[in-house]
Amino acid sequence: MRVAISILLGLVIGIIGTVSLMNTLHERNPLPHAVMSVMAHHAGALHTAVRAQRCDAVQARQHLTRLLETQADISEAFPGVDQPFLDEAAKLHDKTRAALQASPADCAALAAAIKPVDEVCQSCHQQYR
Repeated sequence: MRVAISILLGLVIGIIGTVSLMNTLHERNPLPHAVMSVMAHHAGALHTAVRAQRCDAVQARQHLTRLLETQADISEAFPGVDQPFLDEAAKLHDKTRAALQASPADCAALAAAIKPVDEVCQSCHQQYR
């Protein structure tokens, strides 16, 4: 009976230790999550403005600029990824730059400008998540 309890206790301790180790290893590089979170924040702010029909050209430009600047960190945040992922990141950069250069002044223009950006984001997430 003591042997069975010892084995069971050892298994439980081993499982807890493994879970703890896996969580630590998963969190050792916060950059990928941080880059995606910052991009999600700025894209979300643009979508919120469009949904609320409160599109300010200056704020839209600021969010698009920050989105473009943050995308520059994608290759650093995901070292060793395959070339197709980097190609998607380049497409995202091009579409965001085009949206920024379009200088959307109203909600209809902003919605049209960010649609290609959203499409690239969705494509990448479907392929690489």
